[in-house]
Amino acid sequence: MTETIFREPLDQQLRHQVPAEIFGSFFPLRVEPFIFTIASQLSDDYTGGYWAFYTLSNGAFYMAPVSDRNFHVRCPNGYEGELSPDAFGITCCLYTFSNFSFDANETLARECARQFHTLREYMLGHEEAGAILRAID
Repeated sequence: MTETIFREPLDQQLRHQVPAEIFGSFFPLRVEPFIFTIASQLSDDYTGGYWAFYTLSNGAFYMAPVSDRNFHVRCPNGYEGELSPDAFGITCCLYTFSNFSFDANETLARECARQFHTLREYMLGHEEAGAILRAID
């Protein structure tokens, strides 16, 4: 039996602390800006804005844009479809973690590989798991 993974939103006081504990100085300098870049590349609907930060009970972290509308995405692998803001954020984070898992900095690469796998584990229970998998495949 697989244990359910729970998410917890980060409040304002923890928004900078938790990502810094996970990614160190790489978060504000490289990881977060790359997530925003991926969001812009995947969806013309994304024009910036506030993102919610989440931690998961399995040790994963992700962020998702706060929006009341879905995002139309076009991925390099040919997938095209609509994703909720939460699914879009998970997709952008998975793209980012995958990319940085091959980084020359071994510390960043190791942590991003871990984040990719733990976030993917959570994503498999997401109501939009099928669309996310098609987007990241």
